[in-house]
Amino acid sequence: MERPYPRLTPENAFFWTSGSDGTLRFLRCASCGHFLHPPLPRCPICLGSKIASVAVSGRAKVVARTINHHAWHAAFPPPYLIALVEIAEAPYVRLTTRIINCEPDEVEIGAPVRVVFERQGPAWLPLFELEPK
Repeated sequence: MERPYPRLTPENAFFWTSGSDGTLRFLRCASCGHFLHPPLPRCPICLGSKIASVAVSGRAKVVARTINHHAWHAAFPPPYLIALVEIAEAPYVRLTTRIINCEPDEVEIGAPVRVVFERQGPAWLPLFELEPK
């Protein structure tokens, strides 16, 4: 069964397709350096309009987590871990994602993770896995 994927728009396509080369990208204001996520047409800090997509390291830290035990969708058999991660270069940028390639109970708050991508339709979903110890 195919898993659901996000609808790509001109405003968000850069984010959902950036994983095709294994790189996580966010919008960043050229005037003040503030990262914008979700995408916005202007910087909320300086109101600048010089916004561009930039690559980040793909490293993050788990700040919240939950283990889902309910079969909400046939393509996602439980249990699986849903987490909120903060991006290393901009801790105020957080993604709700899944942590994969480990047992759900192995993931602790504060755990360092790195991005991996899963292709779904036209999108490359940014998922995360634990950093090797």
